[in-house]
Amino acid sequence: MDPINKTELENHLPEKWTMIIKPKRSIFSVNLNELWQYRDLIFLFVKRDFVSKFKQTILGPLWFIIQPLLTTIMFTIVFGNIAGIPTDGIPKMLFYLSGIVGWTYFATCLNDTSQTFVKNAAIFGKVYFPRLALPVSVVISNLVSFVIQFIFLLCFMLYFYLAGSSVNPNINVLLIPVLVIIIAGLGLGFGIIISSLTTKYRDLTHLVTFGVSLWMYATPIIYPLSEIPEKYKIFVLANPMTPIVETFKSALLGVGEVNYLQLLYSFGFTVFVLCVGVIIFNKVEKTFMDTV
Repeated sequence: MDPINKTELENHLPEKWTMIIKPKRSIFSVNLNELWQYRDLIFLFVKRDFVSKFKQTILGPLWFIIQPLLTTIMFTIVFGNIAGIPTDGIPKMLFYLSGIVGWTYFATCLNDTSQTFVKNAAIFGKVYFPRLALPVSVVISNLVSFVIQFIFLLCFMLYFYLAGSSVNPNINVLLIPVLVIIIAGLGLGFGIIISSLTTKYRDLTHLVTFGVSLWMYATPIIYPLSEIPEKYKIFVLANPMTPIVETFKSALLGVGEVNYLQLLYSFGFTVFVLCVGVIIFNKVEKTFMDTV
């Protein structure tokens, strides 16, 4: 029997791969371990999004504060002074700003993730990485702006407290991290659903910004929940953002009481939307490069 050459023997041995790329086995599967393995890439996406937002701007990150401040001033003039909508004894600017900070995080998460796959189609066609890494990085990068705006809100609260206004933070401030997680999950879930559908139906991109604006007026940001007539209150409470905004205001300002049952509804709604988003995403992911 002829001796086997070492090189030939190595060629016949099974190769050891560092990574195996396989199609999704189920539309219900989510590989969180893979997302964790690509955490460095997610961090780079977060850095890219943060820098690109204010690149070549004069004021830079100051826009994180200027935008909610200008919106608060406009709401105070239009809804507080001209329309005369009450704010449950809370200073108007503080009442509006406390609602705007939480809502802005949700709106930016939804708007930005809803365009993820269309905007980054060129990257998807060149290299493999978990597609969910991009919408997750959007949620994290927007979290940075939320933290800055939240600190600005705390400074506002301190000013009004020292001025003798009725500002009563309570133990429910411990719920704020939970509220942030729910907001992030809700924005991510809806964003994934819309982003997956826009690969085929581009009309949705024109409706998202308009729809989010209307959604804000269905959320008690410019008016207190106590001012809603009873026959319409059930529709406002069906909005999953309503308990979140109300809990946010109650924890920081002492307006009303925290309804844990309604907050549980928001959490359940968020889990449902995330599950639906993952199912639609996994179904679209296999073919979206052909349609995007």
